[in-house]
Amino acid sequence: MDQPRRIAVALGDPAGIGAEVVLKALANRRVQQAVDPVLFGCRRWLLKQYHTLGQRGQQAANPRDLHLVDMPLAEPVSCGQATAAGGAASFAWLTAACGAVLAGRCQALVTAPIAKHGWRAAGHAYPGQTERLAQLAGGVKASMLFTARSPHNNWRLNTLLATTHLPLQKVAQTLSPTLVQRQLTVLDRFCRQYGGQPVLKVAGLNPHAGEGGHLGSEERDWLEPCLEEWRALNPHCTVLGPEPPDACWLDAGLAWRGHGQAADGYLALYHDQGLIPTKLIAFDEAVNTTLGLPFIRTSPDHGTAFSLAGQGLAREGSMAAALLAAAELEPLPASPH
Repeated sequence: MDQPRRIAVALGDPAGIGAEVVLKALANRRVQQAVDPVLFGCRRWLLKQYHTLGQRGQQAANPRDLHLVDMPLAEPVSCGQATAAGGAASFAWLTAACGAVLAGRCQALVTAPIAKHGWRAAGHAYPGQTERLAQLAGGVKASMLFTARSPHNNWRLNTLLATTHLPLQKVAQTLSPTLVQRQLTVLDRFCRQYGGQPVLKVAGLNPHAGEGGHLGSEERDWLEPCLEEWRALNPHCTVLGPEPPDACWLDAGLAWRGHGQAADGYLALYHDQGLIPTKLIAFDEAVNTTLGLPFIRTSPDHGTAFSLAGQGLAREGSMAAALLAAAELEPLPASPH
């Protein structure tokens, strides 16, 4: 990369670990070479976080040396305590950072974690940042993909979610052949960026992928026919599944450590089905990437970690990976409808 990419960074909930992991990640030499950051947050609060890290002997970038769009907190916020004030601030910072990217002043967006209940307390009823960004981008269909590059062999793990922030009881009601086929197409296009003809795995919904209808009928009734139809329309791609969910990612865990081959992409039918194996395999390297937006957006694969906030204990690996991914990836065409 000849020139660092200018990246907007929304600093997330001020009561969480967002400021800490951003400042630590921006002290990383690889990140500094790839990223020209523009931070969106409160200057006074960010300097306080920096001084706390210094007192604990943590290496961190000095906010005085960074480009910061100062959006002061309306009232003080304490580390580890989600409040409406913190939710209002993180919502405003995200909105402004997204606006900078949409206006062409920044080339990509990285977001630190927010507290969804903080947003609700502030009057913003969104399931998460992904849905707010999709609205700001004109109501596009956004998809949540977690990608990670193995430090052992450079193999890339890609997990796409068919549904995102839904209560478990609503997952089966929301899933449909149309949704699964659309998400398969999104995953296929992402994996084809890296060449070849992708091999994709689709997890089943039920234990043992339904076991022929004995443990749930969704696989037999519509998921298997849905996958067969998509295969016929996309002969360039190999689709395996529906796979028993408890074994679907076993080959990925081995490939991550350099043992054998694995699928190029995995489609999880609900949030925790995809996030549990991804975090177990690649917690410090995994990056949440929003597909379908007209720009690249990444974020770390963890939350606000209120229990760690203000103590200098948070690991910055996933934030550093998110910044590097934002500098590397290019946006795909709009997601199919």
